Order: sequence, then C-alpha cells, then structure tokens
Amino acid sequence: MNKIKYILAKRWKRISIFLVLFLFYFFSLPKQLFKDPTSTVLLSNTNELLGATIADDGQWRFPELDSVPFKFKNCVLQFEDAHFYRHFGFNPISIGKAFFENRRAKRIVRGGSTITQQVIRLSRKNKKRTYTEKLKELILATRLEFRYSKEKILNLYSSHAPFGGNVVGLEMAAWRYYGLRPEQLSWAESATLAVLPNAPSLIYPGKNQINLKNKRDRLLQKLYKKEIIDSITYILAIEEELPQKPHLLPSLAPHFLHELKKKHSGEKVISSVDYFLQKQVNDLAKQHYQLMRQNEVHNLAALVLDVETRKVLAYVGNSPTDTKHQKDVNNVISPRSTGSTLKPFLFAHMLESGDLLPTQLVKDIPTDIAGYIPKNFDLNYDGAVPANEALTRSLNIPAVRLLRKYGLQKFLQDLKDYDMQYINKSADYYGLSLVLGGAEASLWDLSKVFAGYASTVNHYEDLKHRYYQNEFQEPKYLKEDQIDYGRISEESNRIDAGSAYLTLNTLTEVNRPLSDQAWKYYDSSQKIAWKTGTSFGNKDAWAIGTTSKYVVGVWVGNSDGEGRPDVTGVGSAAPFMFKIFDILPKSKWFLEPFEDLIEEEVCQESGYLALPICPKVKKRISRNGVRAKSCPHHKEIQLDATESYRVNSNCYPINQMKTKTWFTLSPLAAYFYKQKNPDYTKIPDYLEGCNVTEKNVIDFIFPTKFKSKLSLTKGNDGELNPVILKLTHTNPNAKIFWYLDDEFIKQTVDYHELPVKPSVGEHVITVIDDSGNEFKRILIIQ
Repeated sequence: MNKIKYILAKRWKRISIFLVLFLFYFFSLPKQLFKDPTSTVLLSNTNELLGATIADDGQWRFPELDSVPFKFKNCVLQFEDAHFYRHFGFNPISIGKAFFENRRAKRIVRGGSTITQQVIRLSRKNKKRTYTEKLKELILATRLEFRYSKEKILNLYSSHAPFGGNVVGLEMAAWRYYGLRPEQLSWAESATLAVLPNAPSLIYPGKNQINLKNKRDRLLQKLYKKEIIDSITYILAIEEELPQKPHLLPSLAPHFLHELKKKHSGEKVISSVDYFLQKQVNDLAKQHYQLMRQNEVHNLAALVLDVETRKVLAYVGNSPTDTKHQKDVNNVISPRSTGSTLKPFLFAHMLESGDLLPTQLVKDIPTDIAGYIPKNFDLNYDGAVPANEALTRSLNIPAVRLLRKYGLQKFLQDLKDYDMQYINKSADYYGLSLVLGGAEASLWDLSKVFAGYASTVNHYEDLKHRYYQNEFQEPKYLKEDQIDYGRISEESNRIDAGSAYLTLNTLTEVNRPLSDQAWKYYDSSQKIAWKTGTSFGNKDAWAIGTTSKYVVGVWVGNSDGEGRPDVTGVGSAAPFMFKIFDILPKSKWFLEPFEDLIEEEVCQESGYLALPICPKVKKRISRNGVRAKSCPHHKEIQLDATESYRVNSNCYPINQMKTKTWFTLSPLAAYFYKQKNPDYTKIPDYLEGCNVTEKNVIDFIFPTKFKSKLSLTKGNDGELNPVILKLTHTNPNAKIFWYLDDEFIKQTVDYHELPVKPSVGEHVITVIDDSGNEFKRILIIQ
C-alpha cells in the first residue's frame, strides 16, 4: 500500500497528464457527427418512394441509410479502402505512400484517408486538407472506431458522401442518376457511384465522361480480378452507358408529403399508402382532370381509406394542373361547403331517435320558415315523398323540414361529436341551411365519418352485438400506426348499428351516373352506399361512398371558389369515385345487424306505424322506431251505396252506408303529390245536403306564409308586374270568392289563381269557398 502511494506521489504529474489526454480523447468526438438538415422522404407501405422534399439547406440529402447494399459496399471498399475491416481508423501504409508521393510532387496528388477518416472529414465540413487537419482526422477516426461498428461507419459514409451538385448520399444519388433504389443498382451503376465522391464533378452530363468511365471500368476490372464479379458480369458491366441526364424524383403524393412534413420534417416516413393503388388513382385523376378542364374546372381531390384499419390507402390532394390554377392547394384538407353530404347523418340520427321511419312520408311543399325559403335543386315539389327517397334524391325541402323537427342544436352537436374540424360555430350562425351546405367540412372529415358508419356496422356482429367506444377516429397514415377502438360497451356513443345500416342501405339506391345505371344487372357489380353534394353556385361537387372494406371520397371544383355551370356531385364527382371503386377489390355487403333492428308493421302507403285500418307491410326499423307516430294519412269514411259520395247520419240511412279506409293528404301536399302520383284519389265530396264545415280544405300555394313581405317588379314595358295569388281546394268543383281588404275581387272555379296589383302598404287577402270555409293572408307590399 505504501509502495502504491509512493508511486502515485512520484508520478502524479504523468498520471494527471494521461487522464487529461484521455478525457480530451474520450470527449473529442461530438455526440452527433452530422447535424445537416435532411429531406423529408415519403415511402409507401412496401417501401416504394412516393416523393421527397429538398432539405432546408438546399441539398438533396436523404436521412441516413439503415444498411449499405451489397454491390455498392464492395465497390466503395475496393475503390476507397480495401483494408477497411482490418484497420482501426487509419492505414499507416496508405498514409506513408501518400506522404512521399505528395512530397515528391510538391502538391497533394494522393490521399491516404480511410473511409473512417473521410467520415470525420465530411462531418467537419471538408476543412482544408493540411497535415495538421489530417492529424486531427486520424485521432478522431480512431475515436469513431471505438464508438461505432464498421457497418455503421460505412452507412455514415454512404449517407453523407457528395455525389455531384447538391446531391448528397447514396440513396439520393441512386434516384437522381438512375431513378432506382440503391439496392436495385447494377454492378456498373454501383461502381459509377462508388467513384463519384472522390471526384463529384465528373458526373455532369457531357463533362469528363471519358474520365468517369475510365475510373468506373478500372474499378470493375479490380472487382473482376478480386473474383467479386465473374467474367460475364464484368463484360456486360463495362458496356453499360453512364447516366446522361438527371432523373426526376417520384412525386406520387406531393400534397400528402407536404402535409406530412409538418410533423415529420427531415424524416423518412413509411406511410400506409398503397404504391400501386396511388399510381392508379393518380392516372384516373389525370384523366378526369382532362375532362373537367373543358368546363374550366381545374381542381379535384380523392381519398381512399381502409374501413377496418382506418388507414389512408391513396391520397390525391389536387389535379395535375398549374400554378395559375392553385395546383399547390391541398383539397383533401381544405374546408368546402358541404352541399348535401350531411343529409345521411340527419337521416341516421332521426332513425335512431325514433323521430323518423325509413319509408315515412315527409312533406315536400313550398316552405317558408322565418323568412328562410329552401328550394329543391330542380325547383319542383313532390307534395309528399318517402324519407328514404327524399334522401336518395337529395331533396332539400324535406331535409330542412326534418332538421327543424329533429332540432338544429341537437344535430349540430351530433356533427361536432364526429370531430369535424370546421363545423365549430353556433347553431344561430348556421341556421337550417346547415343541412344544405351552410357549413364547411373537408374531404378528410367527411370520409372519416363514412368510415365510422361502415365500421360500426362491421364491428356490431364481430363484437356479438356490442360497440367500440372510439369508432369515429382520425384516419391513420403511418404503416406502423395501429388504431385503438377503445373499450367495448353495450351501447353506442355516436350512432347505433341498426340506424347506420338502414342509412347505408338506403344510400345504395342513389341513382348512379348514366354510365353506371345498369349496375344492378351485373353479377360483378358491388353495392356501394354513396352520397353526392353540390354547393350553392356550383362551386363544390362531392361524391363519397363506402363498402364494408373501403371508403372513397372525391371533391371536384376550383380551389379559388369559382363556380362553373354543370358542376354537380352526380355529373362531376361521382364518375371519378366509381372509377376508383372499380380498381379496388370487390367487397361483400354489410351483414344486417338483426339484433339492433325490430320488425314492425308499417303503413304501406305512408310509411308510418300502421293503424288497424291501414294496408300494412312488415319492415325492419330501428329499435326506437316504436316511438314514431302512427299513420295520420288514413281515416275511415262513410260512403253512399254507390261509393261516390261521403255521407253522414244526418242525411243518409245508416244501414245503407259503406265504410271505407281512405288515404288522404293535406290540400297543398295533395296538389303536388297527385301531379306525380296519378293514382292518388282525393277523398269524395259530400252528397248534396250532407255538407259539413271542415278544416284544412283550403291551402295557399302562394303565399304560404300567413304574413309575407313582397316587392312588385316592373316588366320590360315599365308596368308593374302583378302578384299571382294561388291556392288549392280539396273539392275541385268548389267555388272560391276572393276579397282584397274586404272588397270582393273575383270568383274562381277549378283553377284558383288570381293576379293582383296592391298598392304599397299592408293588405288582407280573404278567400271563402261555397261551403263557408274562410282563410286569410296578409301581404305587405314594399
């Protein structure tokens, strides 16, 4: 012990110096050798390159390689450092040879650096090649050998070596000069790239091509002599041409790439995108763009989702247009007017709540709600129409009336529960136009909701009639991402499986574009639940569809918001959507969730719960459908012996009366309904002498509102145009007596229309039929 103390005391200076030198050596190498920004690289789910962005410093520099391909590895070792696996960072023999040759030439004519030393030099930004700098490189090279394996050092070299111009690293060089992945390179191609870092300027087309070929061929010859390649490979390799022009990088999903860069800048990202599907959808997008641009429609978007994994399979953010037409706008995530795309969600929630049955008649008549007057796309009225048909035909008036019945605030909350990013304002802001395009949503959000509906139905049977609590989630775009549907419960927290299924099944009946009208007659066709939407002014055309496996969403329009004639969901977006479905694997239709539906008798004509007097059919409806209203359109009436007139006990013998059930609508609804349903028969008139005063025998077609404000317009002759008053009566033979401010104007029979030119101010219109029924309307002329 005393001896050790004596030695330490005697040699403490040497030990201290050694420790200082050791610590200096140990910490001389930075923890991170390379801090250069790298490109954001997007790969498909099979590692195919979809696109990349240039690094922030203007260099094309991909993130570091995981491994160096066999061919390039052998080429670079034979060219740069044949003893790479036998030295510890430097090669004394190579250094000695370089020293004497450079001294003899009085300039640097040969380098003695190993690959390890070159990695150090690259990390130090290629400082001036002096002997002092060489010494530093040598020391740091040995330190690097302590830190990393040989394979890691070779990866660093291959990833950071210069390959001419602003191309850095093997992977980028392979794409830039050959349009291939590094592992796809031939021996000749690998040899060409292996000699480039030694003289990067040789790669420029037409410049130093002979020198580059000579260097490549000498390397190939060395590989042959070392028996790394055989004679046939050598002969074929030296015959290969050098790259003549740079290749463009693949750019299959540029908008997806730029969106992804926000969270993964400088990373190599393996996405969920299917490479071949993306290429096919791109081709379809290009073809569709060529058609649409003839109508000066320049932009589109498409999104394909896997229902089960909720992963993005294809992502087209825009058409292949130009800068003038906003080619850089990502229309997958941009907010656009929803048009009619929200109608299925209202239909589903009303089914779930019991406020609606699938075939229940809903009114389609002129409607004025506090000054809001919705119109159907074709400006016509059906009077009354089954709810499912109103949805498949995308009728606006029934949708607005249903929304008012269901509750605007309630429906708005349903939409917010789906996490639709841009539906974030108050009910007062949207009003009843919410369901007709008064809100904005993105293709991303609408597609994910459709996926949630499809997934809810799929999982209901898989979970033995239960629900995941997180069915409605953001789509995943990374290959490694796995969706977490959350815990399982007995009740749904968004939409039940029965209502979702009935809605999706209804949407299969939407009339397809003309080219697909005969789809039902082909065995190869598949059922697709789909909905279109067209925003006000023909600015946005939507088509979103789902099967049990896939969701396809399409938007077509102009990114700057310019509307164009004939831009509609059916004509502009749907054909593109169906072409995408055609290239996807066929899917079986959903299994019907029998346990979440009940069978009830409903009125065959009205779709309401059947009364005993109704002609009835059995239908499967949502569980809460039993809360729905019983049929209000059938009633029993008494007829005379000939069944031509209605009678009552006051005017006709009871024993001669015949009782019948009659389907009847309100006068206004009946007026439009019978125009499209010629078999509709109005309720018979009373036999003379049996007249009674009835309610709801008269209904105004215009004005429908009790108190209306109007402005008289002028014609081409400068004269004021009249206001056309119009009404309907249950008795087509009834006489109507018209009064303006209690002054009789005219009597009408059969056709009840009356033009009037009231003066500015408030006026009372009174009508009285020949049975004494009286109705009034107030007109305020401005």
